[in-house]
Amino acid sequence: MRWNALTREVSALWQSARRAVRTPGPERDTTVQSLKAAGAGVLAWAVAGWWWSAPMALLAPWTALFLVQSTVYRSLRSAMQQIAVVMVGTLLAAGAAVLTGNNTLAAMALVLPVTVLLSTYARFGTQGMYAPTAALFVLAYGTYSGYDILHRLFETAVGAVIGIAVNALILPPVHERDVLHLRSRLPQESGDLLHAVADGIQEEPFDTKKAQGWYDRAQRLTDLVTDLRTARRWSYESHRFNPARKLRRSVSRAPASDWDFAWDRITEHIRTTVRTLAETGEDRPNLADLPEGASDILAELLRAAGDVCALDVSDAPGSERRDRPETAQDRHSALRTAQEAHQRLTHLLTDSRYRVTPALGGLTADTQRLLSDLTTLAGDPQTDSAEA
Repeated sequence: MRWNALTREVSALWQSARRAVRTPGPERDTTVQSLKAAGAGVLAWAVAGWWWSAPMALLAPWTALFLVQSTVYRSLRSAMQQIAVVMVGTLLAAGAAVLTGNNTLAAMALVLPVTVLLSTYARFGTQGMYAPTAALFVLAYGTYSGYDILHRLFETAVGAVIGIAVNALILPPVHERDVLHLRSRLPQESGDLLHAVADGIQEEPFDTKKAQGWYDRAQRLTDLVTDLRTARRWSYESHRFNPARKLRRSVSRAPASDWDFAWDRITEHIRTTVRTLAETGEDRPNLADLPEGASDILAELLRAAGDVCALDVSDAPGSERRDRPETAQDRHSALRTAQEAHQRLTHLLTDSRYRVTPALGGLTADTQRLLSDLTTLAGDPQTDSAEA
């Protein structure tokens, strides 16, 4: 029974590993980087320990193992930091040993407070911890002659070169998946929210709890923009010093950074529009109900604006509708519908038959800003038609 249970566990682990390698995603990225790090460590030991028989060969695989970082740029930066830190820790430990007359305990008491303090220096990053570690190695093994120091730095440099080479030349990591995912998710969720609001404001009576739910969703849209900025910075870093950046077709698939700024404004306008609606439903003293007919016009406007957002997903990489010539036409048609509805909403402000309210003025201004940025995002219809 125990053997069968062990067999099932091993089989399940093997299947999980196969899925992680075959399926694109964070699990596969982690698996690949882990195998690369292990390979770099083995290669560094083969070079320094087996081939050269270096006196401090352990430092080469130790360094290579931890320099297969999540980006090539980070590997280079960490290598420079680690070499500097190891050099500082080694020299301080050697100096302390000389000053204390080879008294290991006294030398540790002298050098460790300094190296631990240096390890917190921000410019050393996560590599700062190797300053006290290097000092401990030097003092514990008594290897602080000039020859030993040179070999220590040499083997560290060998491990750094191998770790960087493995990370840069074998499936170098490029992080675009989050950018492309948010590129599709942000317009889709914006469109879904606008459609939900358009349906909800025509219901009688107006549901204030539902309106608060809309506002919560609008807040989360702004959080997605923040996530997109973070993913964009991560993507840019993964392209720095990456020899494969010109070979991967996916590099050009991510939208330009101007797209981020446009959606930053769009999500903010959606949030302010939904907030005004939520406050109107709460019957605050400084806000009054919308005039008759305004809800229907506003619903048409928001529904069409939601269509514009959802159609922007069609231009996203991997979208089935991306190459359809009708996509740009549909987007501009929805935008025209929204603009015509906004003109009717604006007319209510100047029509003496209707009572002008703060809520109507606020919604008119909010939706005007929203449509302005959607128009900029949609581009010129003639240009889009020519490109199609």
